[in-house]
Amino acid sequence: KPCPLCDEAKEVLEPYKRRFVLQEVDITLPENSAWYDKYKYDIPVFHLNGKFLMKHQVDVQKFEDRLTKLELQRD
Repeated sequence: KPCPLCDEAKEVLEPYKRRFVLQEVDITLPENSAWYDKYKYDIPVFHLNGKFLMKHQVDVQKFEDRLTKLELQRD
């Protein structure tokens, strides 16, 4: 379904696309009902490496900090 908030968030994350893999989850699908129950009023929601990161909009500084920290751990 159209999700202007999600589209806006993806635009903000576009410059980082080579540094992470974006996996979109449609919470309206029956198989994702647990996500729907948890986040139906909070989209978009972002997890990084399986851990909650942020919701409603992209906090660029928080995202950059967490992403850099993960990248440094891999080196």
